[in-house]
Amino acid sequence: MEDVIEMKHTIQELYSMQAAPLSTKVRMTASRIRAWVNEYGEDGVYLSFSGGKDSTVLAHIIREVCGYKNIPFVFADVPTQYPELKQFAMTFDNIVILKSKISFAQVCEKYGFPMISKEVAECVSGARKYLERIDSQAMTRMTRGGVITNIVRSEKLESMTRRTALLLGMLSKDNKKMKNIPSLDKSAYSQERYKFFLEAPFEISNKCCNVMKKNPVHRYYRQTGRKPIIATMASESRLRTQTWLKNGCNGFDLTIPTSTPMSFWTEQDVLLYIKENNLPICPVYGDIVIDYSAMGQCENQMSFADYGIFDNERPLLKTTGCNRTGCVLCAFGAHLEKDSRFLRLKETHPKLHNLLYVLKNNGVTYAEAIDWVNEHGNMNIRY
Repeated sequence: MEDVIEMKHTIQELYSMQAAPLSTKVRMTASRIRAWVNEYGEDGVYLSFSGGKDSTVLAHIIREVCGYKNIPFVFADVPTQYPELKQFAMTFDNIVILKSKISFAQVCEKYGFPMISKEVAECVSGARKYLERIDSQAMTRMTRGGVITNIVRSEKLESMTRRTALLLGMLSKDNKKMKNIPSLDKSAYSQERYKFFLEAPFEISNKCCNVMKKNPVHRYYRQTGRKPIIATMASESRLRTQTWLKNGCNGFDLTIPTSTPMSFWTEQDVLLYIKENNLPICPVYGDIVIDYSAMGQCENQMSFADYGIFDNERPLLKTTGCNRTGCVLCAFGAHLEKDSRFLRLKETHPKLHNLLYVLKNNGVTYAEAIDWVNEHGNMNIRY
């Protein structure tokens, strides 16, 4: 079995909270915000404000539902985000703008490109460092074949790092490192699908978000002592689900106490809240409309007038523009997309898209790295 971690909540509790009506979720979120402010004071907290629709909703609840007008909104200014996000953030009062000490180009050159996912990139980066450490020639000889096998054969499995074992498919469900593990007995976190990255002529890494966003925010935390309120949701990833199960919404006991009072919301909740409250959002999202294609319905069968009749039968919504914002040159999850983020970027922000041919790691451009991944990983990341 995997490591046993004491959880504050169960997955059943999360499902139950996610199924609650939006009006109930708003009350629950407001309650958690008030508990956070009661603990640290209005002058002891801040909202991590990305300019995205999730943090826009949380901003509205903080100021208009809870009535906290003096809590600052902190925006990490990353040049590879849509410029409209900063422009939108600047329309709010009491906004604090933070900047990274190094550029995205420097991050790519020093650490690698952000590809596949944070978990995979961290695993690949850690495994490559381990293999280089035990065989300084390993990475330059990797393409000759058999290098990984020889390294594993010559090393005691017990000394292999967890990330390397995960990437090679050599970690079992009960955390034992061994060879030839049947698929059903491998760790649920196995990244064997991506071990082809060990032969890549470039690096991939999860450092970008830390350097460009988290580090400036951590400096702000150290300077002010203010505790963050963040609009992340458990539905966004397995990692965020596990974090909520372990800590709940208000992590008072964390190293950096953090509140995530919208953890039990869903994407549809966010869109409906925006529509019901007529909130302005960053223009890159376009408009919020009913997603008839997802409902298998014709446009004349339903209108926004149907809202509020049966909350559990409410129409599905979508944005006509971007679905998610964030860093436009981040390739995390790009291999899973049908509607390529990079092709959209090429149409809307061609100057940003052109950076794919400029940014480099180990002399390989970002575009060349994508081509390599498509070829060796049997993927179809379009740009």
